[in-house]
Amino acid sequence: MRLARAERHALCDTLLAAGPTAPTLSGSWTTADLAAHLVLRESHRLDLAAGIVAPPLAQRTDQATRRLAEDTPFESLVEKVRSGPPAWHPTRLRALDEAANLVEMFVHHEDVRRARGVVNPRQLDQDMTDGLSARLVAMAPLMLRGVKDIDVELVTARTRKRVSRGRGPVVEIHGHPGEQILFLYGRKGVAQVEFLGDDASVASLSSASLGV
Repeated sequence: MRLARAERHALCDTLLAAGPTAPTLSGSWTTADLAAHLVLRESHRLDLAAGIVAPPLAQRTDQATRRLAEDTPFESLVEKVRSGPPAWHPTRLRALDEAANLVEMFVHHEDVRRARGVVNPRQLDQDMTDGLSARLVAMAPLMLRGVKDIDVELVTARTRKRVSRGRGPVVEIHGHPGEQILFLYGRKGVAQVEFLGDDASVASLSSASLGV
């Protein structure tokens, strides 16, 4: 099963249902801005997309994103997202698609859902849960690099992953892997997770800079 592809289609359905001016949890972006971001991220214009990963170029990428959102009909943008990257793009390969796009599509899908006031997590099947769990384990050290003097343990129904530097007390984050991913991506206000640890360490983790 192509999990990233399935989540891409689900996101596109939600975008169309929300319309172009709905809010998202991606800063000040509307749903049109978010769709434009996803199109630009996979376009042949690598010069314009570079700001996604290179902060010095972020302003140029943001301007290109907003121009694309303003100049392209929303339905066309969403269709471009749904159809995926061009044939030459590396993420056309299944393994790279899952690695690069599963979490991206999941997080942005929830950005749309939860910004609209839909607070209940989706009932994800086991394949999707396992896929998100695998990506969580792989990405956690990067996402938690801004956490200082605390060791973090990610606890789900099936896994327990210690992200440890051996420098301090342990805080356990309990929840579905999708909810833990949302927390690590900085969606702290909507991620349905629970913490186990002393109050000071939990507060420090909650205020830490997380994400890529």
